[in-house]
Amino acid sequence: MDIKDKRNFILLGHAHSGKTTLAEALLYQCKATTRKGTIIEGNTVSDYSFDEIERKNSINLSMLYCEYKGTRIQILDTPGYADFFGEVISGVRAVDGAVIVVDASSGVEVGTERAWQILEEANIPCVFFINKLDKENTDVNKTLAAIKEQLTRTAAIIDSLQDPDLVEAIAESDDKLLEKYLEGVQLTPEELSNALTQAVIKRKVFPVVAGSAATDKGIPELLEAIVKYLPNPAERAKVEASDPAKPETKKDIVFSDTTPFSAFVFKNISDPYVGQLTLLRVFSGTLASNTGFYNVNKKTKERIGQVYLLQGKEQRAVEGASCGDIVALAKLKETTLSDSLSLDKEQFLFPLIQFPETAMSASVKPKSREDEEKISDALHKLAAEDPTFQVMHDPVTKELIISGLGDVHLAVMVGRLKKRFNVSVELGTPKVSYKETITKSVKVQGKFKRQSGGRGQYGDCWIEVEPLERGKGLEFVDKIFGGAIPRNFIPSVEKGVRQAAGEGAVAGYPIEDIRVRLVDGSYHDVDSSDMAFQIAGAMALRKAVSEAGPVLLEPIMDVEVTIPEDALGSISGDINSRRGHVMGMDIKGKSQIVKAQVPLAEMFKYASDLRSITGGRGMYIMRFSHYAEVPHKITAPIISAYLATKKHEE
Repeated sequence: MDIKDKRNFILLGHAHSGKTTLAEALLYQCKATTRKGTIIEGNTVSDYSFDEIERKNSINLSMLYCEYKGTRIQILDTPGYADFFGEVISGVRAVDGAVIVVDASSGVEVGTERAWQILEEANIPCVFFINKLDKENTDVNKTLAAIKEQLTRTAAIIDSLQDPDLVEAIAESDDKLLEKYLEGVQLTPEELSNALTQAVIKRKVFPVVAGSAATDKGIPELLEAIVKYLPNPAERAKVEASDPAKPETKKDIVFSDTTPFSAFVFKNISDPYVGQLTLLRVFSGTLASNTGFYNVNKKTKERIGQVYLLQGKEQRAVEGASCGDIVALAKLKETTLSDSLSLDKEQFLFPLIQFPETAMSASVKPKSREDEEKISDALHKLAAEDPTFQVMHDPVTKELIISGLGDVHLAVMVGRLKKRFNVSVELGTPKVSYKETITKSVKVQGKFKRQSGGRGQYGDCWIEVEPLERGKGLEFVDKIFGGAIPRNFIPSVEKGVRQAAGEGAVAGYPIEDIRVRLVDGSYHDVDSSDMAFQIAGAMALRKAVSEAGPVLLEPIMDVEVTIPEDALGSISGDINSRRGHVMGMDIKGKSQIVKAQVPLAEMFKYASDLRSITGGRGMYIMRFSHYAEVPHKITAPIISAYLATKKHEE
């Protein structure tokens, strides 16, 4: 198929704005399906997974295709919930255009704003579809005004070219027209119409189509707008790529079937029947079935079998793919998400997909011993499919921790554990990885002596312990002179000290940021042993820490919260209530960015609290900064809980 006869776009919008219903209407209008599925009945083409049918909303990105008047259209339907925004980020890397769906009964919502923002960053043109005009009390002009006010003043229903803002925006996209316009010459409808497509491609103008996906109103007009105004693959904006041999050197890709092959993997799907499907966008050249390519990231050749077009969960075998196509390959051995694909001779390296950092974590506890054996493998398989879902084992708290973009995200993953892997788990709030340290210097003795008939046990050491600056860990210094402790037992003392440091002295957390000097001791020719000096070293450290003003340290996080301006006061107050400190503020577009440092212990439920405070319009990222001393009023109950647990175990 000729490049000019291809269009691909991503469907974006707030949750429940009608994206999946619109996808059904487009497929039905183009006769790609014989009947329109509905979300209520759970029989839509794009929402086909068990959890999407059960929850009645999109969770995964899905691929669709149809043909309209000789133009082949590929559609990526995406979820609207913020918890699954990683799917949107993946899909945007594969398309040339977008359709943002706006619910006429709700107007511009949080999901609409985020969709607009990601298209701005990716420089992708779009068409707006004002949906649900079949509902009572909806007003297309009111919704259009909201789009103009909150997103872009050059959004326009393009059946009329008389709007002064629209005329000015079209003129600004063409130097010759702009010159005439500034001279006061009236532009003809023909001049404006011819320049409009380029204005849309350059993101100077954003066509608006109004209608109802449920009743098919506006669907033919939307298809016409997609074909007429969104770019074909040769007209899209430049794609950033570099030379793998010199990553700092940029390389231009010529969008054509006859130029060297280049493609990018934007998503993996785990299909219960086919296995893993790898989704890729071809930017140049061609890829035939049963051939191969060179994986630039892995530096290896990969053989492929059949190339597929996807219609939801159905795979249609095709002879190959060419510039502009979005296709799937099955059972690749080496190729994974964000890989760049080329030929040996001419290689292109695309930037990796940058996914949002996880916003919510939970501890995972299997409900049975059988589940315990299967849980780790199952969780890592889920993490391999979804880069915004992470799994880790905390070596300090001994907990298995899962992290995602929100509570709904984690709930979906727990559901998949049960449905796909038959593993049942309980979720809890993760424990904080506290640490113990000291505030003053002491000198103590650790002496272990045991006599029980025959050979006894004897180890005796004196240590000096002093605090170090944060982040220095534990430093052990041998200051033994004159053979007070034989050289072969000094490593035993160090081993005992480090073992005790790992177990903690006051609350069961690792002891760090201390210097331990071994300064004196004594031994017995017969009864001294490695084990005796290990025990003596451990006894000495525990005693020293208890006498040296022990304190707990807690992880402090750098937090950046992006919010609308009207939420600034509420967010600042909330951060203070979490023992946090606002460090500064920035402005990004219409949003405020609050930079703060907050203890991790106060952040486990922040994702849902932020959503509540900002009406879903806030988002945040969080990174570890440093460890700081825990206030005494918080330390006391932590130590009490540890001592109670220890007593119970004894």
